[in-house]
Amino acid sequence: MATKIPTITKHNFELDCKRIHDSLGGLSQLIPSLASLSQLERQQLRETYKAVYGEDLINQLNRYYEDVLSSSIKCSFLSLWMLDTHDRDAVVAREALQQDETNFQALVGIFVGRKSSHVILITQAYHKRFKRLLDQDIANLDPPHPFQKILVALIASHKAHQADVSNHISKCDARRLYETGEGSLGALDEAVVLEILSKRSIPQLKLTFLSYKHIYGHDYTKSIKRGKYDQFGKALMVVVKCISNPAHYYAKAIYASIRGERRDVGILARALVSRAGIDMDEIRRVFKEKYDKELADFISESIPSGDYRNFLAALATRSN
Repeated sequence: MATKIPTITKHNFELDCKRIHDSLGGLSQLIPSLASLSQLERQQLRETYKAVYGEDLINQLNRYYEDVLSSSIKCSFLSLWMLDTHDRDAVVAREALQQDETNFQALVGIFVGRKSSHVILITQAYHKRFKRLLDQDIANLDPPHPFQKILVALIASHKAHQADVSNHISKCDARRLYETGEGSLGALDEAVVLEILSKRSIPQLKLTFLSYKHIYGHDYTKSIKRGKYDQFGKALMVVVKCISNPAHYYAKAIYASIRGERRDVGILARALVSRAGIDMDEIRRVFKEKYDKELADFISESIPSGDYRNFLAALATRSN
């Protein structure tokens, strides 16, 4: 039976590393503390562990968990958390692209949910780790997919957009979307949509969709539904929802990952790890409002007991 280990101090990183090193074989007591660490603290912890024990902490964690978790989770839940955010996103992007069926939802979370300065670091980390270009890997996907066009446009947006947000531009773009969509008997012009996505920042696009609602009395997503735009429309719907209301988008994705038709705890883990420190408070509020259940309670009730469940439940209680 593992000895109870004190929680991480957040001050003495050598002591923290010793507790982690000595606890391998019984990390459960440290899970809540590890989940509470900031990005800077996680980085300091890894650096100290390397200096003291001559090994990357992530490799040590992977070895410990490789026989504990199922292959579908790939023992990466804590390892991803310990990575710098841009390195983590690079790893997630590569895994998404290497699956038999490309995980476009994970890629959308990266290119919609990150600032342009962060996306630049992701592409650099991707190239350093995998000796490949992320934008080319997405552009060269075979067979082609509607999500692919939208992601290529978003990549261009991160490279070229202006930092300032303009109300005038948002109203003009909203009118263009209307005139090439429901204003033209639902004949969506994909070229116009992709042009707007490629030239505007995520904050600018969010304001455009808000302007659309103010001008036409309903969300742009309602226009997409009315148009019956096949696969491109479905892909566009996901991206618009993620841009317009990320907390609502992630709350629904988390619930569907456990209670939906296609259970996927990987979606749950990615959502919690990627949004921790960004908008977890808001996701928690939306989840409670929508499903009448505390997020941490939902996780604890839905996933078998163990370090994985405890870690995700701890992330779900973090403040931004």
